[in-house]
Amino acid sequence: MPPIRLLSPAVVNRIAAGEVVERPSAALKELLENALDAGATDIRVALENGGKSLLVVEDNGHGIAADELPLAVERHATSKLTDDQLVDIRSFGFRGEALPAIGAVSRLTLTSRNSAITVSGGIVEPVRPAPPHSGTRVEVRDLFYATPARLKFLKSDASELSACVAVFEKQALAQPQVRFTLTHHGRSLRTLPSAATFQERATTLLGADFVAASKEINAVRGDLKLRGLVASPTFNKANSTSQYVYACGRPVNDRVLFSAIRAGYADVLSHGRYAAVLLFLDVPPEQVDVNVHPAKIEVRFSDAAAVKSLVIGAIREAVTATAGAFAHALPLRPASYAPATTSAAPQRAM
Repeated sequence: MPPIRLLSPAVVNRIAAGEVVERPSAALKELLENALDAGATDIRVALENGGKSLLVVEDNGHGIAADELPLAVERHATSKLTDDQLVDIRSFGFRGEALPAIGAVSRLTLTSRNSAITVSGGIVEPVRPAPPHSGTRVEVRDLFYATPARLKFLKSDASELSACVAVFEKQALAQPQVRFTLTHHGRSLRTLPSAATFQERATTLLGADFVAASKEINAVRGDLKLRGLVASPTFNKANSTSQYVYACGRPVNDRVLFSAIRAGYADVLSHGRYAAVLLFLDVPPEQVDVNVHPAKIEVRFSDAAAVKSLVIGAIREAVTATAGAFAHALPLRPASYAPATTSAAPQRAM
């Protein structure tokens, strides 16, 4: 057996990239979170070939100083932790892995203020002057060119685009105060002006029918707070793609929360049917662990029973209030954009 040796930094970064950036939509999620953490109020996304050949996220946030650009593309370097504790996470991205992971498998150019840095296949170039730029622009070209084995497993442009649109919309739903725009090959797909309330953003993205068929909820139990929209049982589908769930502002795929939704509708929905919901759960940072999944799509609650009880009770109360108010099932929003020549399946919302 060969002797034990340390892997090279380039190989380590590419392995990490496989955990954090499995497809263009995963890279987009990380970059959107960085923009939001930077205080952006205007985020512009541009894609080509479903994000495979080009993915650009541009924001008007506070930006990165020139002398910090090399650190920004190093693993485990972050400005989002004030100490070495992981029990008080108040930002979306905090591991310091996204930019170096993306740079390890693509041609990444990070431009902020009046400087830029490029990383190609993990090779970091010197910082160079750039035209003044308000905020930060991240350009990702040729995703996975440095790891051809992963590149061949990407789906069609239409499928990857559909996944990117789903990620884009999920982030936009939780941040109505932020203006979002999305283009693909220069064609505008989504233009979302800033909104005063999450209901306005939900009307734009999920449809006026959903909002009209829903009961607004605001429930509190101790330090737990739950708000959102709970649709009438008649507003249902055969899958859960219209169940949007957020914990501490981040979209999550959490078994506790989805189980609570099923339990809340158990008495009024037949098996295999899923009502539409838009739920925002706020939990004190010390009561939730957001560090249990590389892509941060799973969370762990210190008191899962209390969370589940809150969600079930709020949904049952809302369902009781809307029972009988709607006598017909309404169609939900169409699938995310795909070119007319394709029939890409809609992506799971959570």
